[in-house]
Amino acid sequence: MESMETFEQAEIREIFTKEDLVKAFRDSGVSEGQHIFVHTSLSKLGYVVGGAETLIRALLEIVGSEGTLMMPSQTWKNLDPSTGVHWEAKAEWWPVIREHWPAYDKEITPAIGMGVVAEMFRKWPGAFRSDHPARSVAAVGKHADYLTRDHDLSNIFGSGSPLDKLYQLNGHILLIGVGYEKNTSLHLAETIADFPGKAFARESSAVMKDGRREWIDYETQAVDDSDFIRLGQEYDTAIGVPVRRIGGAEIRLLEQRPLVDWAAAWMERNRA
Repeated sequence: MESMETFEQAEIREIFTKEDLVKAFRDSGVSEGQHIFVHTSLSKLGYVVGGAETLIRALLEIVGSEGTLMMPSQTWKNLDPSTGVHWEAKAEWWPVIREHWPAYDKEITPAIGMGVVAEMFRKWPGAFRSDHPARSVAAVGKHADYLTRDHDLSNIFGSGSPLDKLYQLNGHILLIGVGYEKNTSLHLAETIADFPGKAFARESSAVMKDGRREWIDYETQAVDDSDFIRLGQEYDTAIGVPVRRIGGAEIRLLEQRPLVDWAAAWMERNRA
C-alpha cells in the first residue's frame, strides 16, 4: 500500500521545461528589469528538466540585462559551536572546531543548507558574493556588485547591508515553494523596528585576515524568526497578496519595501 501511495504521489507531479517556467514566472509577475531576492525549494515545483540550472536560467532570462537576481549563500556553520550550529559535535570538541574550522572563502565555502539552487547560483558565471563569513548573499546581474559589496561584519541585515541596498532599489522578493519563515528581508524589518526585546549578541567566525586564518568575535543584532509565519499570514490577509501555484509550489512575488515597512510596524505592535 505504501509503495502504491508513493507511486500515485509521484504521478501527480508536473514536469517543467525552461520555457514552461519562463511563462509561469512571467504570469506570476516576474518581469524584465526587476531586482529580486529569490528563496526557493526546487523539489516543491515538481520535475524540472535540468534542475537548478534550468530554474536559474529561466529567471535570468526574464529579468534580463537590466535586472538582478540575489540569493542567500549563508555559511552559518562558520559560527561558534556553542550556538548549536554544530549539534552533531560533542561539547569537548568545540575548542578544536574553533581552532580549525576553515576560514570563509567566498570562492569555495559552500552555501550550507541553502538548497541546490542557491549553491549553484553562487558559482554562476558573473556571480558576486558578499564577504560576510556567516551570512553572505550572492547576486548576478546589473546591480550584483553593488548589492554584495561592503557587507559589514556586525551590520548583517541593517542599513547599508545587501538587504537594505535592495530596499533602496525598490526590489522584489520571490518565494518559490517556501514561506515567510525563509524570507530573509524580514530581518531588515527587525533592524528598523523599535521593540523592547531588541537585543544584541556576540558571534564568532573564522576569517582570513592579512593572509592568516583568525577566529574573530563581533557584535550583531540578535535575530528572531519565530513569528515570521504569523506575520506573513497576517500580511497576506491585510494586503491581499496573490498566491499563485507552479506545480506543487506556492509562489509569492512581493515588493520588498512595502513588506519591510509593514513588518517593522507589525513588530512594534506585536513584539515584547
